[in-house]
Amino acid sequence: MEIKCIVVTPEKVVLEKSAEFVSLPLYDGDYGIAFNHTPVIGRLGAGELRIRNGENTDSYFVSGGFVEVLNNSVTLMTSRAVPVAQITKETAEQAFAEASAKPASTVEEVELRNAALQSARAMLRIVNK
Repeated sequence: MEIKCIVVTPEKVVLEKSAEFVSLPLYDGDYGIAFNHTPVIGRLGAGELRIRNGENTDSYFVSGGFVEVLNNSVTLMTSRAVPVAQITKETAEQAFAEASAKPASTVEEVELRNAALQSARAMLRIVNK
């Protein structure tokens, strides 16, 4: 009994594969999905997407977007999906430094800076596991 997991960014379909279990970062916490899960639409946060199939687990860093769970299919529409193996401590630290340096003099700038900081912190958590 498997579910289909599809990850889409504005540029391309990043992955499309079968899974036994999917764990993903919603805006307000991690969320797990298995076979015959009830339909859900949710807002993605920044963090680790884990796709488990048997003994194998694929991990991706995702940042923002939406997820739809329907008919044993999990579809993530996200602005960014990067295999965790491609993220180094240096790139995560650089992302944090760049986010910290963003201007924050208007409400919009503060929101953009906070979103960038949240994403960078999630990357740092993943690489420091």
